[in-house]
Amino acid sequence: MRTTLPFVLLAALASFPACDQTKSSESGSPGASAKASAAASAADQVPAPPDVAAAPADAQKTEAGLAYKVLRPGTGTDKPKMEDSVRIQYTGWTTDGKMFGTSTRQGRPSLVSMKGVIPGLADALGTMVAGEERRLWIPQNLAEKGWPDPPKAMLVMDVQLLQVIAGPKTIPVPEDVAAPPKDAKKTADGLYSKVLKPGTGKVHPKASDTVQVQYSGWTTDGKMFDSSEARNQPASFPLNGVIAGWTEGLQLMVEGEKRRLWIPEQLAYKGMPGKPQGMLVFDVELLKILVPPKAPADVAKPPADAQKTSTGLASKVLEPGTGKTHPGPNSRVQVDYTGWTTDGKMFDSSITRGQPASFPLNGVIAGWTEGLQQMVEGETRRFWIPEDLAYKGRPGKPKGMLVFDVHLIKILDN
Repeated sequence: MRTTLPFVLLAALASFPACDQTKSSESGSPGASAKASAAASAADQVPAPPDVAAAPADAQKTEAGLAYKVLRPGTGTDKPKMEDSVRIQYTGWTTDGKMFGTSTRQGRPSLVSMKGVIPGLADALGTMVAGEERRLWIPQNLAEKGWPDPPKAMLVMDVQLLQVIAGPKTIPVPEDVAAPPKDAKKTADGLYSKVLKPGTGKVHPKASDTVQVQYSGWTTDGKMFDSSEARNQPASFPLNGVIAGWTEGLQLMVEGEKRRLWIPEQLAYKGMPGKPQGMLVFDVELLKILVPPKAPADVAKPPADAQKTSTGLASKVLEPGTGKTHPGPNSRVQVDYTGWTTDGKMFDSSITRGQPASFPLNGVIAGWTEGLQQMVEGETRRFWIPEDLAYKGRPGKPKGMLVFDVHLIKILDN
């Protein structure tokens, strides 16, 4: 094998930029990965498995010639598709036992596009579920595509699939995109709409409410100009902060309802430069009316039954969790939360944004770092965090003791 092998493979593995909603520091930079791999000393090498030279007799084999063996069963249910991206841990060797690349030396998993990896790896990942780990023996013909200097022999990889990140969906253009049909209802302002799916809610949002929706928008010639559905990421916004047709149209809906809106130009962008022109057509599903959580009755100080640590952090379990493990001090977690000052003023909430927050525990205030380690997945807990474990009087930050309700959705990695 040529010495350029680690550089090329890592470039293929890390070709997808880290642009997930958490805005984490994962870069997947081919150059950074290559330098880290090239600088690894012999002591840094992950030992090759004993069966690195050839697939053992109990390995399974695909029609294309890829051999694999399950090292650890997965716990997920979804298998990645070619339009998806995945977060993986991997180590790779040549059949003589020389390591040519590993994500473990980066200190974080690799985020890669299914379309951006070698065919043998894509084939294997497409049949795996989250949590599963496999050893792959990738024949030369399934490893050489996309390489400026292809490998001349089989590659061996240990790969664990950590997360499947859904890629953009293809959204069909409505048949009636050119004009409202006869059964569409019209308001006095000229807004047309038609219910595509009845909702289950009972309450209509007000113009001052914040809502969470999935939507797709087209011009009347069938060109889609925006879609949260294609991005697989719902949008949240206050109704009084969007175009008039949305402000009016969403107030006709209830949670769970999906409606098609034909919005005339005077209720849309009114000819603004750089914006879609003319009548616009939107399919909108109202997922949730995001009501700001009320301040808890015990916001002023911890109640008598609250637990207290030696640092002064007080907490109370509001809802027990279903998980078995606790996050560590460096774990990355996903949570929903709301924070108040002790006079009951809310200063932050992922609930009103309609999007959970993800972060490493070593990157937040000390009260969160300590408190989240007491929790398990599924648990909701209230924290009373003294100022010396919060923002310590920093300018522009909430002052004094802070109160948080935190729901630990998931431990992303430990």
